[in-house]
Amino acid sequence: MDRFDRIYQLHHLLAAARRPVSRRRIEEELECSGRTVKRILQAMRDYLGAPIGYDRERNGYFYDRAQGEFELPGLWFNASELQALLLMQQLLHQVEPGLIDAQLEPIRQRIGRLLDQQHLSGGGLRDRIRLLSMAYRSPGEYFLALAEALAGRRTLFIRYHARGAGKASERYVSPQRLNRYRDNWYLEAWCHLRQDLRLFAIERIELLGDSPEPYREVSRRELDEAFDSSYGIFRGPFRHLAVLAFTSERARWIAQEQWHPDQESRWRDDGRFELRIPFSDPTELILDILRYGPDVEVLAPDFLRGEVANRLRRAAAQYSRGRDTK
Repeated sequence: MDRFDRIYQLHHLLAAARRPVSRRRIEEELECSGRTVKRILQAMRDYLGAPIGYDRERNGYFYDRAQGEFELPGLWFNASELQALLLMQQLLHQVEPGLIDAQLEPIRQRIGRLLDQQHLSGGGLRDRIRLLSMAYRSPGEYFLALAEALAGRRTLFIRYHARGAGKASERYVSPQRLNRYRDNWYLEAWCHLRQDLRLFAIERIELLGDSPEPYREVSRRELDEAFDSSYGIFRGPFRHLAVLAFTSERARWIAQEQWHPDQESRWRDDGRFELRIPFSDPTELILDILRYGPDVEVLAPDFLRGEVANRLRRAAAQYSRGRDTK
């Protein structure tokens, strides 16, 4: 039992007692020594303003209700819970620097003060946690506005500049979920223009405002079917099954990875590791396969095998021509 747990327990003991509580009983209830009891009583008086009195005749402690009813302030966390909150804040700070730092800073300061009262420190976490992002794109200025609209079930007007289209479009959307995928943020939303679910890269939103359109709610099941059933970020129900065979050396890593929630795997008789992955659009899957070069072979379907082989041949051709030094 840590210090905060004992304060919490002592508070309920004193609040429920009709007569002063002896120090011996407090020691038994809190499972600690008399010296520890004195320190806890002093901390409650000094830091929490607890109106704890002492009755010499009855040799016990009590809440002085003449000063009003006393309750522990705000949310109550023990030391490990406070450390976990600081850890979460630090993780978010490294994953998304500046995203909601201003909103979290007052909370971080309060947690720090509580930890200081316990003679603990959360400052070391900042220097002992390191997260590295790759191909990260800043979500831009509208992340918090999207989160607020999502929580309030509000429809929004957006101007969206899709990379593939090369031009901006204006539409009304009903935000459904925020999705962080491979270090970047996306918005899953019902598009009132297309009358269908769409995925928007948040950093490509150029303008955001209110919309007069009524909000369209989409069930969790529909969202999962649209965005989670196939491989990667591309939406749609899966239509194909990729069968990949990895060398035994590469399998030391692949065997412990999850490429898709519904993947299947087995060790083949030839010593290779087989991974079966459902997919719809092959774009992202092809890029991931190419990362492993000669360590993986596409066994099926034929069109995926052919496309990967074609890209590898084109890549090899660039090196067979010799280096262009101009």
